[in-house]
Amino acid sequence: MNWARRVGGKGAVDVAAAVIVALTVGYAIVDPPGPSSSWPAWSAWPVAAVVSFPIAIRRRWPRAMLVLACAAGVLATMAGSVAASAIWVTFVPTVLVLYLVAATVSAAWSVAATAACAFAAVGAILIFYDQVLPGLAPPASPSEIPPYWPVEIGATCFLLATAWVVGAAVRSQRETTARLVRHLAEAAVADERRRIARELHDVIGHSMSLITVKATVANHVADARPQEVRAALAVIEQTSRSTLAEIHRVLGLLRSDGDLQEAHLPVPGMADLPELAAGARSAGVEVDLTVRGEAAPPPAVAVSVYRIVQQALTNVIAHAGPTRCSVTVDIDGRAATIEVTDDGPRHGRPPRAGSGGHGLIGMRERVKMYEGTFSAGPRPEGGFRVAARLPYDPDGTLS
Repeated sequence: MNWARRVGGKGAVDVAAAVIVALTVGYAIVDPPGPSSSWPAWSAWPVAAVVSFPIAIRRRWPRAMLVLACAAGVLATMAGSVAASAIWVTFVPTVLVLYLVAATVSAAWSVAATAACAFAAVGAILIFYDQVLPGLAPPASPSEIPPYWPVEIGATCFLLATAWVVGAAVRSQRETTARLVRHLAEAAVADERRRIARELHDVIGHSMSLITVKATVANHVADARPQEVRAALAVIEQTSRSTLAEIHRVLGLLRSDGDLQEAHLPVPGMADLPELAAGARSAGVEVDLTVRGEAAPPPAVAVSVYRIVQQALTNVIAHAGPTRCSVTVDIDGRAATIEVTDDGPRHGRPPRAGSGGHGLIGMRERVKMYEGTFSAGPRPEGGFRVAARLPYDPDGTLS
């Protein structure tokens, strides 16, 4: 039943092709260009039907039908029931089945099958011209195409070779397309894994940096300033809750195989930047946030802007400690420009690494998706600077 549904339409085409070829073969036998067959005229149609039948069911058993078509053509030729000067027409069914075989089986098998069919056809034609043709009555009128075995063999072998070449080309194209589809699927899976890894890194990295700072503060002032401990615990609680919510969103995405922008829980965006800055301030970083531009960027761009700012502030909290930080975001309807600078670590803390870490790698990957520009490194006057530009079209597609 499954096979019938799969090849139903093509099977009907094959049946129609078999009928057309049978009529052509039968007409060639009834009215041949050379001497007529010694068989009764009515026998042309059963012979044509038997020779052409393999075309009708070639998709179900291609190899078996190739053997049957070639054997039928060879026997009909050797028995003298074919059209002299047009024996190649008898092998047209073999040619059509051979095309399907070459398009669906291995190259080695199809080459061997082509060679076997050509050898069998050549032998049958030579036997016909040597043993059958001399016993046929000459045509009543001059032959349209004089019997000439090199032409018969050449035409038959040319058709068989053409069928193999076309079929092999189709098979090669299908294999190339299948490899490309597999490659694209694997690339999509790898890209999705990288995107989810970036999300988890940004969410967990920022939150854990903030929690670590506040927990350290609470531990150091637990006895002297209990009110500050409560404030630190409140920040830790709020940060933990928001982090759990985002982790649940990403895990829900993994279960549903959806897109990050299609998760059921809301994703962060431009409106969440003030809260992000407030969280950094609670960790001791004096953040000056400036957002310019009235046009709201597309949701995907807004998420990338938020994540880049989030990671940059995480690096400030983790590597520079209490310091001043400036965050500037410009939206002009064509691109989102981000710049995050800090004054560097205080209290003699050593400077951070210039370009290492998964945070900077994640920011670069986000910018690369938009074919934008990204730079990160120490400032000549001290501190660190992160700059990114995400170009996009007004409709939200990549620029």
